[in-house]
Amino acid sequence: MLASADSELDHGPRTGKSATMRMCAVSREVRPVDELIRFVVSPAGDIVPDLKRKLPGRGMWISASRKVVAEAVRRHHFSKAFKRDLRTPPTLPSDIEALLVRSVTEALAIAAKAGQVVAGFGKVEGALKDGTAEVLIHASDGAEDGIRKLDATARQNDGNRGRKAQIPVVTALKSAELDLALTRSNVIHAALLAGPASRTFLSRSQMLVRYRLADDDKTAETHGQDF
Repeated sequence: MLASADSELDHGPRTGKSATMRMCAVSREVRPVDELIRFVVSPAGDIVPDLKRKLPGRGMWISASRKVVAEAVRRHHFSKAFKRDLRTPPTLPSDIEALLVRSVTEALAIAAKAGQVVAGFGKVEGALKDGTAEVLIHASDGAEDGIRKLDATARQNDGNRGRKAQIPVVTALKSAELDLALTRSNVIHAALLAGPASRTFLSRSQMLVRYRLADDDKTAETHGQDF
């Protein structure tokens, strides 16, 4: 849906009722805010990604896509929208991806501290079989054999907790990133158990995958709930 709004900026996160839809300053399309990234300007004149959508000041919205952010940098959309010269580093697309990865690993670490994570092939397999696993996690650089076996176990045991849909499978993090989040070495497989921290991890993982895979025209879908 194309926007007819004449302004690319909001009036701040705490002014009026929070909108659920915003216009992408690059594509000029209106999307749900969960599919966009908000940017604000720091007092020093730097562009700052406001991933939690809470920073003060007027904000500019861009589709949560590495390609679209790169285009915004290349075509000077930030300076045009804010109507001032701004320092926009060419590394902004990769900087945002790194922030999103950190956000996912932090959410996983919080879930682990809350006792909502098990790791290691045997423990993950057990959680899948007894129906306590809510999310299955594989390192993106893990061996295909182990991944295939646990995926099969997840499909076979979905009925243990009355699932109508397949358990979500997250492959967005490398083994080293899982190691950092769980403070142990050589983590290839993990599972999240029920709890609010698990839901936060899942939401942030979706954002990271969307950013990596979305193109200029549509948001990457998570077919089969794998992401």
